[in-house]
Amino acid sequence: MPQQLKRRHSRYADAEPFTTKDGSTIRELMHPTHHAVHHQSLAQATVAPGSATLLHRHRVTEEIYHITSGRGIMRLGATTFEVRRGDTVVIAAGTAHNISNRGRLPLRILCACTPAYAHDDTELLEL
Repeated sequence: MPQQLKRRHSRYADAEPFTTKDGSTIRELMHPTHHAVHHQSLAQATVAPGSATLLHRHRVTEEIYHITSGRGIMRLGATTFEVRRGDTVVIAAGTAHNISNRGRLPLRILCACTPAYAHDDTELLEL
């Protein structure tokens, strides 16, 4: 789709959820495939209570996670720490990471990716 025809606005209700390679359910809020954004993407990820994403890394993508609800345990390389609503985490390209939901409510995360999220850039490190 030509860039000038891509949308500059999105609605949450119009973003169809799908499951990523790491096992989280996401809604792409802005992505170059469908929107007038060039180099980054923004999505909302949901991790159900008692579950976790698979340990993985992105070869070229840097991510920022901002926790909007819930709480969990974040793993970055060999380090783990608790995260909760209001916390923000940067994940450097090439860093092994995952997040687990240790609460009773869904863990919701805004995920900003530069360059934009791509399945092909996700390398699973556990099955």
